[in-house]
Amino acid sequence: MTHTFLITGVSGGLGRAFAVAALEAGHTVAGTVRTEADATAFAALHPSRAHARLLDVTDDDAVVAVVTEVEEAVGPVDVLIANAGYGVEGTFEETPLPVLQTQFATNVFGAAATIQAVLPFMRARRRGHIMAVTSMGGLAGFPGVSAYCGSKYALEGLLESLAPEVAGFGIHVTALAPGSFRTDWAGRSMTRAPRTIADYDEVFGPIRAARQRASGNQLGDPARAAAAVLRIVGAAEPPRHLVLGSDALRVVRTAREAVDRDIAAWEELSLSTDF
Repeated sequence: MTHTFLITGVSGGLGRAFAVAALEAGHTVAGTVRTEADATAFAALHPSRAHARLLDVTDDDAVVAVVTEVEEAVGPVDVLIANAGYGVEGTFEETPLPVLQTQFATNVFGAAATIQAVLPFMRARRRGHIMAVTSMGGLAGFPGVSAYCGSKYALEGLLESLAPEVAGFGIHVTALAPGSFRTDWAGRSMTRAPRTIADYDEVFGPIRAARQRASGNQLGDPARAAAAVLRIVGAAEPPRHLVLGSDALRVVRTAREAVDRDIAAWEELSLSTDF
């Protein structure tokens, strides 16, 4: 069975991999990009099933307009993948608040706007699958990327709450939490806050250097991530959380174990606050 996908951020990275895999599987893809050049390149992937749309996901009105137009001109959206996003690197104290706000505007509110725009259509049809790309950094925090992790934790919470709200309408919700993949996320796609506080040199210096060394050598294959995502499309009971990558599995499991240890160690104090 073929589907119509709407995928945000298909000019490169995982978004491009998701779109290419869907097209190769015979699906129709409406993909959003930021420039005319990227739109032309995306439309060239298939003469009739690759539909490019210019969109800045932080423009709420534009998001609604594009989703409505795609529904009318391309077809009913069966699968949304809210992928558009980027990373901010920097310690929390050194990250200016406007940079933090812009990070959330794209990674959280851009995804939220896109999801809200497709929901009325999916709800009316009583079917659909909403996916959004979070991160292993949305289930485990890392020093040096607090803005990014904060935005992805927020998106995880939004999806976690949304899923039971729309389950009765036949709409599935999946949070995609990838680890490190060979995209340019850690390269040209990352915004880096300026260093201003020498006290953080010892902690942050090695983190930035390690991330720069790892760029281009990550374990994750975007094409295999896309194949994994396609496997859950059309599943009777798709997962609400799909962790992608061996590094993500290790990191997320370690983080959840640390939370469980705190809960167990402080259980008596937790119980002491009831009337």
